[in-house]
Order: sequence, then C-alpha cells, then structure tokens
Amino acid sequence: MSGIIVLNQNTKRETGKVVQKGNIAAGKAIADIIRTCLGPRSMLKMLMDPMGGIVMTNDGNAILREINVQHPAAKSMIEVARTQDEEVGDGTTSVIILAGEMLSVAEQFLTQQMHPTVIISAYRQALEDMVDLLRDKVSVPVDTTNRKEMLKIVNSCVGTKFISKWSDLACNIALDATATVALEENGRKEIDIKRYAKVEKIPGGTIEDSQVLKGVMLNKDVVHPKMKRRIEKPKILLLDCNLEYKKGESQTNIEITKEEDFTKILKMEEDYIEKICAEVIQFKPDLIITEKGVSDLAQHFLVKAGISVIRRVRKSDNNRIARACGATIVNRTDEIKEDDLGTGCGLFYIEKFGDEYFTFLVECENPKACNILLRGASKDILNEVERNLQDAMNVARNVMVEPKLVAGGGAAEMALAQAMNEKAKAITGVSQWPYRAVARALEVIPRTLIQNCGANPIRTLTALRAKHASPDNTSWGIDGENGKIVDMKEYGIWEPFSVKVQTLKTALETAMLLLRIDDIVSGTKKQADANAPAKAAPEAQASEGPEP
Repeated sequence: MSGIIVLNQNTKRETGKVVQKGNIAAGKAIADIIRTCLGPRSMLKMLMDPMGGIVMTNDGNAILREINVQHPAAKSMIEVARTQDEEVGDGTTSVIILAGEMLSVAEQFLTQQMHPTVIISAYRQALEDMVDLLRDKVSVPVDTTNRKEMLKIVNSCVGTKFISKWSDLACNIALDATATVALEENGRKEIDIKRYAKVEKIPGGTIEDSQVLKGVMLNKDVVHPKMKRRIEKPKILLLDCNLEYKKGESQTNIEITKEEDFTKILKMEEDYIEKICAEVIQFKPDLIITEKGVSDLAQHFLVKAGISVIRRVRKSDNNRIARACGATIVNRTDEIKEDDLGTGCGLFYIEKFGDEYFTFLVECENPKACNILLRGASKDILNEVERNLQDAMNVARNVMVEPKLVAGGGAAEMALAQAMNEKAKAITGVSQWPYRAVARALEVIPRTLIQNCGANPIRTLTALRAKHASPDNTSWGIDGENGKIVDMKEYGIWEPFSVKVQTLKTALETAMLLLRIDDIVSGTKKQADANAPAKAAPEAQASEGPEP
C-alpha cells in the first residue's frame, strides 16, 4: 500500500534544489551565529529567555537552546549541539561550525547538477577515513595518573571560556571533582558527574573562594534550635521514612463513643512516635538525615538524646551523602543495623551565607561523591562559571575513560585535511571532488580561530598549510590569543580524542542527513482573516478560498 499525501490549500510544499539550497542556507545561518564563540578570544552572547531572564554565555549549546527557529533544518542543527553536549559535554561550538561548513562546500556540487547521493557517499568515505587517521596517526596516548598532563588538557578546554582568567583554580576544581566521583567496579570505570558532583552556587564572595568540598553540603538547617550545630566524627544515620505519626493512605473515619477514647487515640500516636524514636536512639547516632518529615514530639525525644536532625532532604542529596560517608539509606526504623550508620565523615557543621543556612559534611575519608562550592559576584556570572566547569569536568572524564589526545588549536583538523588531500589522489571518478571538499571544510576551525583574534586569515592559513606539508609537523596549530602559528606540543594545548571524534562524526552525519532531504511538506494552520468577525461560523471558514 503506497502512502498518499493529500495536499490542500493549507499545505505548503517545496521540492528539489530549492529545499536543498534552503537547508544549506539555514545550516550556514545557525553556524554564523555561533562562529564568533570559538577560541580564547571568543565573544559572549547575551540572550533573553521567555521568562525575561538573561543568559550570558559563549557555550554553543546554551546559546542555541534559547533561540527560537522555524526552519526544520535549523532545528536539526540545534539538536546536533544538544547531542554533542549530552554525549561528550564539550565541542558544541565546533560541531555547529563544522556542520555548517560541510553543508556550505556541498552547495557548489548541487549547482553543478551532481546528485546528492554521490556527495553523501563521498562524505561517508571521508568520515571513515578521518576517524581511522585520527585514531592511528594524529592521536597520542596519555597517562591519566600524571596530574600535570591532565591539568594541561583541562586547561585547553577552560582557556576558551569566561572562566579562563581563573584557569588554574577551575582546572584543579574540575580534576579533583572528577577524580573523586570515579568508581571502578569489575574492571568497568564509572564516572557519573551529573549525579555525584553537584555544583552549589552561592552569590557573594569572590570566584577565588570557590572550592571542591571533600564531602557534601546541603541548603538546610537543624530542625530544633537546641540541637548541636558542629559535631566532629559524627555517626550518621540516613532515613527514607517519616519520624511522625503515619496518616492513613485513604480517608479514615474513627467513631468515638466515650470521651476517654479520644485521649487513648492521642496516646497511641505518641507511643508510636516514642517507639520509632527509641528504635533510632538505641544505635546512638549523632546526626539523623531524613527525606521525610519529623514531628515536634520526635524532635523533643531526639534533642533529649543529643541527636541533631535534618529533614526533607532531596533523594539525590541523600544518595550523595551515602556515597560520601559510607552510610546506607534505611527505609524503616525497625530494620536499622549497626553497619548502616556512616562513620566516614570527619566534621559536620552549619554555616550561614547571606540569609541562608548551609549544612556541611566534610573531611570525609575516601568520598565517592562531592560538592563544588561556587562563589561569585552575581547569579549570571555563577551560571556561566557552572556551565564552564561542567565542560571542564566532562573533558577530564572523557580523558579518564579513553586516555588519548589530539593536538588543539586547529592542529588536528589541519593534519587531517593534509592527510585526506593525499588520500584523495588515489580516488578516481567524480566522488573525489566532494572528498577533497571535506578536507577543505576542516580548515574552517583554524580559520575561525584566526578571524576571532583579528589576524590575517589568508596569510596565516597558507603558512600553516606549508608547515603541515611535511609529515613531522602534525602538531602545529593556531595560538588563539594572537593568531600566530605555534607547535601545540610545546604550547601545551591538547583535546580529548573522544570529543574530536564525536565532533567530526556528528557534523558530517548531520550534513549527510540534510543533503538527503529534497522535499519539505509543512501543514500550516490557516490564518483567519483579520477583518472577519471574531465568531465566524465554522462552515463559512471552511469554504473560504486559498490564502492570497
């Protein structure tokens, strides 16, 4: 059975070259927005979100997330930045610029009546060759235990961001946080930054006051003013249950005939609370943290026993505390065992920042979760610093998972372009031209770096091509600060192999996807005539002719 598209006056249809050229134009437009955000001399974009808040950033994904676009091809380009951000966390700007350029170089072949499938097959061949060349020729292995080397890698990520002024601090924070949450089980490495390395932003102070805590912090205070606010080496009990009287799941009616029965019912409630508090107190914890509520009566019993209590903690925070101090979260008070208590925390104290109280559980022995405390002048600055740190932590994670590096500053792209130009000589037939075009498109990264710091792109790129012509100079790239060509091995700018591979794959696959489209059918809703009365009869609206 064949699919039938019914085209009526509400449906707009574009086909063939018009669509392909439109898609390419949309891709280029998105790339042009992002182009100035590449490299250490990048500009920031200021965006207004629908709620009236502002976002200041040069992170490709954060910018495109806030932009409203109508064109379907532009929407898929924005999706690309999101994919890159979720997959490897860095390189969102590069991937958009590369995808835009890959589309741009295909335009001349379409004008020359070359069929899109020929271009796509050449692109696919180019992608396979690029990944092989990158893995075998361009990348170098790295020792992840060498802190100095790791700091250099993270620094190359941080150097292009707003936080670059405090790059040493940022690199150390990112590396410490990632190393803390790294967990190796049965030969499998798990580094879950999103869940176990939480960033806590507190406006005030200076960025230099930011630090990685050897433990966890919460935006909470103890529930009773007489409870201790500082305990050294506390025994911590984590609960996921109420320390108050259980209410019925459904509506419960109790019929009372005698006056004493009411007193009895109240006594039963009090006895129940006393019982669950006794079950907790017998293990002599110093601190109880629960995800649910704690009634006034329970607070009274626990204060008498000298126990501090923090209530209504988020599930994710409770999980982090469990990983940091070695406790187990208990769901029922009658199931508590001695080894459920966490003894790995060195110090519990409460500190006041501004108007809010924060609980600190620090100096933990071998914590597997941590908090990053960020201080700074304003909320907008803190949000940007957080985005920058997320990228830096992702870079550290990628290198730990796959310890291979490629030279930064556009050196890897130039080395690939040179190697592919050599390979293209062996390709016969018409597909060698799109193949060469991919090699040419790779030069967009060094070219944009040169443009963003105001140097002469033509002269500098020609000099860089000449350097890469000899096989020993594969690590020469652009110094993004002043636009000169330098050896990245000496300059110390490296990027993770996984980020670079993901960038190339995503950019080329997006270009191939958009080139394959030759028809856009959009069912647009009919605009009612502005002059027509507000409550026109449905029959009258349906019988109107096509829109002018």
